[in-house]
Amino acid sequence: MANDVFVIGAGPAGIAAAIAARQKGFRVTVADGQQPPIDKACGEGLMPEALEALGELGVELPCADAFPLRGVRFVGAGAAVEAPFPGGAGAGVRRTTLHQALVEEAEARGVEFRWNSPVSGDSIHKIDADWIVGADGASSHVRAWAGLDGCVSDTWRFGFRRHYQIAPWSDQIEIYWGDGVEVYATPVAPDEVGIAVLSSDPKLRVDDALPEFPELEERLREAPHSSVERGAITATRKLREVARGNIALVGDASGSVDAITADGLCLGFLEATALARAMERGDLTLYDKAHARLARRPRFMAELMLTMDGSPWVRERALAAMAAHPWLFGGLVAMHVGRLPAPQFAAVCAVLGWRMLTA
Repeated sequence: MANDVFVIGAGPAGIAAAIAARQKGFRVTVADGQQPPIDKACGEGLMPEALEALGELGVELPCADAFPLRGVRFVGAGAAVEAPFPGGAGAGVRRTTLHQALVEEAEARGVEFRWNSPVSGDSIHKIDADWIVGADGASSHVRAWAGLDGCVSDTWRFGFRRHYQIAPWSDQIEIYWGDGVEVYATPVAPDEVGIAVLSSDPKLRVDDALPEFPELEERLREAPHSSVERGAITATRKLREVARGNIALVGDASGSVDAITADGLCLGFLEATALARAMERGDLTLYDKAHARLARRPRFMAELMLTMDGSPWVRERALAAMAAHPWLFGGLVAMHVGRLPAPQFAAVCAVLGWRMLTA
């Protein structure tokens, strides 16, 4: 029997696409070359908007295996500033825990999984399905096979992540800003914190980066490691189109924003829902338009934060201004999680720019 939807790639975005398609009544098969739960190096902090998107898919995280996150804290250049998430908490959760929750919800909805079943470019044309969804990551075979590789922009950085067995000292995502490097500290359980390092240096590992942040290094000095260090490439990639014919891309296969925003998973969940709506209406051009709209705010936030990463002057002035006027940082956080209208955000940016120039 032919499948209505065949999803290639069983990462979070692929499984979310499968669940969303099942919500619309499609028969769905998902194929992946690995066996669950599938891990990947990432910051593991879910913003409130990501939890809302998961809720629309019917996915609930096990409370015992997640940690509520109240907000965000920036630390760097001799300053520190924090702000709560408006409208509710986020959650820190191990990638494997999230993946297992998605798999269980998909199976409960009748999604068929084919584990240990890689799909190569040569075999995609043999798939018997009304819709083919490429969710096979940044180096997508589906994207190349469908001729969707055309990029408007494409830049790369590198990330490494390791977990420490230690009680969280904060209920926030902490971002430590250094010279061309950021370190994320994310509580993922009542007794575990994930540390992720982002930079343009493929050799800069967690142990190499921590000495630049003495406060964080001291906290972790006696804490045993609870996972092996994993690495990944984080890309800022914008494609010219994400759908063609009966083929659509989701998640990192469809382009991505730098992990500095912590928006990658949320984007994948929102894309999944938008794609299911487009398939229901039989028109993937609707998805192409929705995808561009969904990516607009995360791309802007990525550019803003990467400007701080690349310019010591901007980073120092911005952190000092936000520390002196915390409401500015609160406005940025509210915009980041979709709780601040564009005109108000423009006003926040204007004031921030003025404070930076006059600091």
